[in-house]
Amino acid sequence: MDATAPRTDVERLLLEMLQGQLDPESFARRLVDVEVFMPVKDEKHQIAGFQLSTKAQPLVVEDEEGNRVLITFSSPERAKAFVAEYPGFSGGLLTEMAWILRRMGENMGLSINPGEELGYDFDPDMVAMLASVLPEENQ
Repeated sequence: MDATAPRTDVERLLLEMLQGQLDPESFARRLVDVEVFMPVKDEKHQIAGFQLSTKAQPLVVEDEEGNRVLITFSSPERAKAFVAEYPGFSGGLLTEMAWILRRMGENMGLSINPGEELGYDFDPDMVAMLASVLPEENQ
């Protein structure tokens, strides 16, 4: 199977943008609606029935400039090789990008499929732009 052949909505979007068929704003508006896979820390070794945290701890790394970057993938399969280097991150959530953006900290970057051809890195300014196109949350 071709490693660069898009298999998910996120990968199709990334490919269209990388090939210049989609301008950044259209890409951002469509991206907030698609599902991504977010690796989270596994709490396997806890007391049965007792959860230490009410929040799943996402995988956040530091880039060369010292910025915090939230790691996401277009599918759990794409995450396997990357998370193998981060013990404890065997689980994850499949969720809409909008859900993640609403919960991200300030001045944080975002990476989809880090290091892969069908991947993209968003600096904190781009993340803020993505968050600005989010539709109003239904209460």
